[in-house]
Amino acid sequence: MPRIAEATYIEQPWRIHEFTRDFDVEDVWSFRTPGAGPDDFPTMLAAMRAAGGPAKQPRLVRFLFAVRWKLGALFGWDNPSTGVGERVASLRDRLPSDLRAAPRGPDDDGMPLTAVYELDTEAARELANKTVHTVMHLGWTTGANGDYELQMAVLVRPNGWFGRLYMTAIAPFRYLIVYPALTRQWERAWRDRHHAEAR
Repeated sequence: MPRIAEATYIEQPWRIHEFTRDFDVEDVWSFRTPGAGPDDFPTMLAAMRAAGGPAKQPRLVRFLFAVRWKLGALFGWDNPSTGVGERVASLRDRLPSDLRAAPRGPDDDGMPLTAVYELDTEAARELANKTVHTVMHLGWTTGANGDYELQMAVLVRPNGWFGRLYMTAIAPFRYLIVYPALTRQWERAWRDRHHAEAR
């Protein structure tokens, strides 16, 4: 899973840029989808949903998520009062009229991510708690070799000094454990779906 330069992501004409200027670009990654075409973004999303969330990840990833939820319960990081629509307004409140009328897409099973919008080539989901307001943006674009691929960007608005400290603390776990496992899961999901449809 190659990491993409922030400038490359910002140069793309994604709709998400129109209303997230107060968010920082935390990470941008690409996922290989061999044989994909320009209209295969919905197929990739369906494959990702079929692959499941953290419950289908390796044991170490599941352990990290379990520890995170335990800490959140202990310290009140994930109380409803800290979430979308409470501590922060939903990104849906910022959408221009055409996006607000567009399909929203389903919420993610197994993850506290709420769908914001879902188009033919990009989708966004959001999460907020006591530490951060974050957006997972998925885009369908051509990579350096000209093939179509999935790109995932993580946009964040940390909640003060504690939120910034939290993001710094979890970075090694994201880079060394979570993202590599996510890459294997999503790229395998594409291959399985693509091969099944090719039969």
